[in-house]
Amino acid sequence: MVSGLVIALGCVMFLGGFAWAAVLYRPYTVPTESMRPTVAPGDKVLAQKISGSDVHRGDVVVFKDKLWGNEPLVKRVVGVGGDTVACCDKQGRLTVDGVPVDEPYLDGGGTAAQEAFKATVGKGELFMLGDNRSVSQDSRVHLEDAEGGAVPASDVKARVDATAWPFGRMGMLPTTSAFDKLPGGGQSPQGPLRWITFVVIAGAALIFGGAAYEPLANALRRRR
Repeated sequence: MVSGLVIALGCVMFLGGFAWAAVLYRPYTVPTESMRPTVAPGDKVLAQKISGSDVHRGDVVVFKDKLWGNEPLVKRVVGVGGDTVACCDKQGRLTVDGVPVDEPYLDGGGTAAQEAFKATVGKGELFMLGDNRSVSQDSRVHLEDAEGGAVPASDVKARVDATAWPFGRMGMLPTTSAFDKLPGGGQSPQGPLRWITFVVIAGAALIFGGAAYEPLANALRRRR
């Protein structure tokens, strides 16, 4: 009876964890090299479904904008409505409202951009850059568009929390404190994916443990 209850609890946790994830998260495949080394082309990522109004500087997001093409894209938010984003200062850093930003996630740890630019982000819009600045087709390329390089926050579909595949890159996305000193703070807290993973693993352990309990108990009784 005890093993049956343990298995039942494990099934509830295991299936409930997957259901919880299905409600909150969507899988995406990263199409380009623009976000190296944070995510690589072909990586399968898990992104929490959110409203664009909940996006903060430093977040890695999935969005789709008609001026940028037909496919969902993955970029990092470096500016929100009202920000003036510029590059570069004397140390080759990005600045937001004149405040220099150290970006440890940049590919190769180089300068924030190869060419100077400056843009003021409109209300309800987001300025997007890739972590691999040398190849990323991002807000810098779209500065002459009607949106001035930014995209409406409503275009954001989800915020990336983790890499799910390949196995060697599996794990939560590294967080950054790069934008913490700016008014309004920096990156959003990560979603509940760690808890969901714990619930699923714990559920699986209970299922296997409950299933093994009776045979092990019977074997011990026979030995005695």
